[in-house]
Amino acid sequence: MKITELAVPGAWRCVPDVHHDDRGEFLEWFRADLVGEAAGRRFDVAQANHSVSDRGVVRGVHFADTPPGQSKVVYCVEGEAIDVIVDLRVGSPTYGQHDSVLLNAVDRQVVVIAEGLGHAFCATRDRTSLAYLVSAPYNPEVEHTVSPLDPELGLPWPLPADELRLSPRDAAAPTLEQARAAGVLPSYDACQAWYAERAVV
Repeated sequence: MKITELAVPGAWRCVPDVHHDDRGEFLEWFRADLVGEAAGRRFDVAQANHSVSDRGVVRGVHFADTPPGQSKVVYCVEGEAIDVIVDLRVGSPTYGQHDSVLLNAVDRQVVVIAEGLGHAFCATRDRTSLAYLVSAPYNPEVEHTVSPLDPELGLPWPLPADELRLSPRDAAAPTLEQARAAGVLPSYDACQAWYAERAVV
């Protein structure tokens, strides 16, 4: 597995080794030891999620209060999606910046996202199926969202706005600056302290 950090620190692209033979293919899409070695910290898994989305569905930008936050490992089982990571950590050198990875069932790339970062994706094919490993169970009291259509973020959605489908919650989400003014964004310093507690010794 090849692991490289993305332009947003705290997010990584993982390219697994896919083994093909006449029966099909096999791969390891997550290795806690290898990700921990590359990131310098451990990634705990507390829950596994699975979403199925049609073309044009956008989910996110989602994040959770940090600490404890929620780290994610995202893998495309079927279909294709543009996966986007946004730095929402107030005080971060890359605050407000984003990076993206094309996830599909051909390349089999995986995205690992640290706590405090925002996550969103847009399905580009019907019945796009994504599996997520997350570090903390879902808790609606600490979950938040930022508008994926915030023009200041300028996220790289592959379809025109009128072809995008959002949940009512995401459609009504505040912009990044509105969320910052409301005091709901994570602090860069708090995130760094949380990561240090999980450092691989």
